[in-house]
Amino acid sequence: MTQVSGLTLLREPFPAHQISKLPKPTKKQTEEVRNDFKKGIRCQICGGWHHRDVVHLDYVGHAALTDRLLNCDPMWNWEPVGLTEAGTPATDANGGMWIKLTVCGVTRLGYGHSDGKKGGDAVKEVIGDALRNAAMRFGAALDLWHKGELHVSDDNEPEAPNPPEVDPQATKPESLAQESIDKASAYLFAADSLDDLKERWGKIPKNLAVHADVIAAKDEAKKNLTMPDNSDIGDDQIPY
Repeated sequence: MTQVSGLTLLREPFPAHQISKLPKPTKKQTEEVRNDFKKGIRCQICGGWHHRDVVHLDYVGHAALTDRLLNCDPMWNWEPVGLTEAGTPATDANGGMWIKLTVCGVTRLGYGHSDGKKGGDAVKEVIGDALRNAAMRFGAALDLWHKGELHVSDDNEPEAPNPPEVDPQATKPESLAQESIDKASAYLFAADSLDDLKERWGKIPKNLAVHADVIAAKDEAKKNLTMPDNSDIGDDQIPY
């Protein structure tokens, strides 16, 4: 078996034991727990105290990333793009810092931010975040940064499910079978984007599309796809 090394090693997937879980509560979930401590739980996934419905993101910690960089190139190095008059790394108006990460003789830029932290912890957070961001430019943990499959051939793409069928004689909402209503609702909930939801809604038979439960399912699916959990987490906000 060929031994992977150098920059190629940097692109290798991280093993499961080096992947941790980061809770990403919505604003509403955070406020609920802040207003009523009992609304939170001691999470068995990440060990934190947060709302029971919080979504977790996979990430690789600073130590694991540093270990990977050392395995790729024991002489790897980083330096700030700018320095202050005192000789310390310069930060921008947002409190962030640009760095140059050099691995195996190749240098690429990265940007880090403390995300609201203060003091010494903020400095360490900026450095760690910048290293993670720059390492991603080399391909490190792209499978964790990307919310989906990066490389899928056309031959392996799953076919879109067919919309539910109903009895053509059932022209009134009250005469529709509950099974058809449930299938239509599940079909809409399976949408993975707003465009997909729109396409699926267009395939729902008219006598199903006017049913209150199906309309409610469509509205709930739209709400889920536009929640902060799915829309306000940018690629560069997912840490290692």
